[in-house]
This record gives sequence, structure tokens and C-alpha cells, in this order.
Amino acid sequence: MLSSPLRVAVVCMSNVNRSMEAHSILRRKGLNVRSFGTESHVRLPGPRPGHPVVYDFATTYKEMYNDLLRKDRERYTHNGILHILGRNERIKPGPERFQECTDFFDVIFTCEESVYDTVVEDLCSREQQTFQPVHVINMDIEDTLEDATLGAFLICEICQCLQQSDDMDDNLEELLLLMEEKAGKSFLHTVCFY
Repeated sequence: MLSSPLRVAVVCMSNVNRSMEAHSILRRKGLNVRSFGTESHVRLPGPRPGHPVVYDFATTYKEMYNDLLRKDRERYTHNGILHILGRNERIKPGPERFQECTDFFDVIFTCEESVYDTVVEDLCSREQQTFQPVHVINMDIEDTLEDATLGAFLICEICQCLQQSDDMDDNLEELLLLMEEKAGKSFLHTVCFY
């Protein structure tokens, strides 16, 4: 078993759906978790395809919720965005960008390959301070409510297995292979250093 609690981050593009669903589930299981986005702005589905509603990362979930409520309560209730923002507000005040975080993590999960690339690039560009390893794992998760929940449960299962592991660094590759077979998903994995 790991000697200290596993420090986990989950990262998607806007820190609204996929990373926050995983944040919610991992937190309920008692894990030490934070969530982030990587984009320059938060983008939510807008009135028409290709026309997102865009917010700055400094905008709180409550402010987004109230803005969308004023714009079109029926649309944003029907598509689930108001529900998502309400859940998010109960977890933390607002979205956060990964690139602005200086905390150390043992494992960082990303929800799509472009986010994985951004996270790895950001970690590699930082000045190494402790040479502590961080495992970056990508699992492509479609940005839908159902897929976010399924992906969050898989991330949770991986985290629980890692917490029971005597040596995460030695056992992670084998665990990911088992999870690939079980879930039918493939993972990208690399190790960076702080």
C-alpha cells in the first residue's frame, strides 16, 4: 500500500464536465483530487452548433449558471448544462487552468489526447525542482454526460488499485493493460518529473 495518500489531478479542456464528474466521484470515495482545464477560455454549448458560450476561467460556476439561466433557462436545463454547473459549484467555486497550478501530483488523468499533449508539454517546460515523478495517463472520454460518468468510474477504479499497490511505478503499466482489456479503452501513459 502507498505510504501517503495518492495525489490525483483530472484534466479536460474547460474543467466543466469530464474532469468535474471525475472530481466529484473521486472526492466521494475519499481521494485527494483536483481538477483543471487547459484551454484559454471555458466553452459551453451555445444556442447553435459552432457558436459556444465562452467564459473566462475567472468566471465562477455560479456566475455561468446565472448567466445561462437568464439567456435560455429551457435550453440549458434540457441539455444538462445547468445541472452540471450546479454540481460543480458544490465542489469548488470555479474552473481552474492546469497551466496555472504549481501543486505536485502523483497521477494526472487527461480526458482526451490534445489535453494530454498540453499537460505533458507544460510539465516538460517547467523547471524541475524535486525530480519527483508524475504519471500522466490519457483516456479518451467523449464530452457527454454519460461518457463522463463512465470515464470517471474507470478513473476511480484505477486510483483505488494504485492506492492498494506496494509500488505504483512498477505496477502501473500492468494495471493499465488490465484496464484496457476490461474496459476496451486504450491509454496513453508517460512519466514526467517535477
